[in-house]
Amino acid sequence: MDFNTSEICDLFADSVDVVDPIFTNFGARVVYCGEITTVKCFENRGLVDKILATNGMGKVLLIDGGGSLRRALVDAENIQLALENDWEGIICYGAIRDVDLLQDYDIGIHALGAIPVSADSREVGDLDIAVNFAGVTFLPEDHLYADNTGIVVSGEPLDLE
Repeated sequence: MDFNTSEICDLFADSVDVVDPIFTNFGARVVYCGEITTVKCFENRGLVDKILATNGMGKVLLIDGGGSLRRALVDAENIQLALENDWEGIICYGAIRDVDLLQDYDIGIHALGAIPVSADSREVGDLDIAVNFAGVTFLPEDHLYADNTGIVVSGEPLDLE
């Protein structure tokens, strides 16, 4: 699907939330969208790996890592899982690593920053709960639209035809 978040904001101003501009785009896919699946974890990537091993067709994984930049929740290994399972993209309110590799993968990846240290891999955290950061409350099954200009969220899929 091809869209522009600026146009989405012009057309759907009353029905979308705009995410604060705190994220950097690290993936090769610069335009992506999908239904949100949430993971809340802190410096621990076990649940991220677990959910990326499931079918992600038409979905975006939204990771609330508490904004920590001390441990990477996303790397080349779990992005391979995401690609194998057809995920559209990942928004990480935390850190990633393997930046040079990730820029070649056909998946959307937005994160706060990068660090070479990996997070623990225990399955600690919560799945499919409401999370709040960057000025927006994200609910499982909301719809997210991202490009190089920004990220917007809607409670319903937007008619972009």
